[in-house]
Amino acid sequence: MIKLLRIAEGTNTTLGQLYINNLFQWHILEDKIRDEKIPGETAIPAGTYPLGLNKLAGMNAKYQSRYSSMHKGMIEIRGIPNFTLVFFHIGNYHTDRRGCLLTGSYYQLIDGDYRVLHSADAYKRVYPLLAEYAAAGRSLVVE
Repeated sequence: MIKLLRIAEGTNTTLGQLYINNLFQWHILEDKIRDEKIPGETAIPAGTYPLGLNKLAGMNAKYQSRYSSMHKGMIEIRGIPNFTLVFFHIGNYHTDRRGCLLTGSYYQLIDGDYRVLHSADAYKRVYPLLAEYAAAGRSLVVE
């Protein structure tokens, strides 16, 4: 089971923890949780969403070049109402993504917003397992 448990909110950010088989894997940085979607500024709603591998999105070429030995496609969270092309990817600040989920080994709260640190290390550590689960059609539970 893959679960995203949201643990704190900042002014513009939401901090979460990703668990796979009930084991903590990494921190997740998202946009703020909002009742109504503002494009590029709203966290995905709670729910259960299938994961897939997206080999066509623009980010795919960059990640294929950077992580060629392990990259099988961007890990995409699919079936989110009113959202498209939502991926797990590298970044530190809420300004580094537009609706996607950023990975981090650590986090900080600065000036009312969270940021994640050591993002690339977190991504490299857990990408192979997430890619395996996405290829198998497993889902992400967002709480």
